[in-house]
Amino acid sequence: MKSKELLRLILVSGIIVAADQLTKYIIKVNLALYDHIVVIENFFDITHILNPGGAFGFFAEKSPEIRKFIFLFLSSVVAVFVLWFYKKSSEKYVFLSYGLALIFGGAVGNLIDRFMYGKVVDFLDFYIGSAHWPAFNV
Repeated sequence: MKSKELLRLILVSGIIVAADQLTKYIIKVNLALYDHIVVIENFFDITHILNPGGAFGFFAEKSPEIRKFIFLFLSSVVAVFVLWFYKKSSEKYVFLSYGLALIFGGAVGNLIDRFMYGKVVDFLDFYIGSAHWPAFNV
């Protein structure tokens, strides 16, 4: 990987990690757990949620120790795979490299949450009527 590609990875991922942690901090400080702010009526709320599971709450019913191990391990494996794929493709596929850097930054942000708290702060909450998408974060 050339220095230009490495710089792109560091900058894009770094911006995402910083935005991820900053927005989560703002939510934790300003919104009580499970409270919400309606942004667009019947479509989008900011809701403070702590997700002990993975995407869509997977493994949420497992013990905190098992969840922490599973998600720290799996997230680390995915992060290493994304880095490997980035290294292989970043010079030839510039747009793909930006996407991979975004994914890597998001994975690192969630790894920080899991390591520090055993849960991930989610807050972007989209829905239409009773059809509700699980909340997520940056």
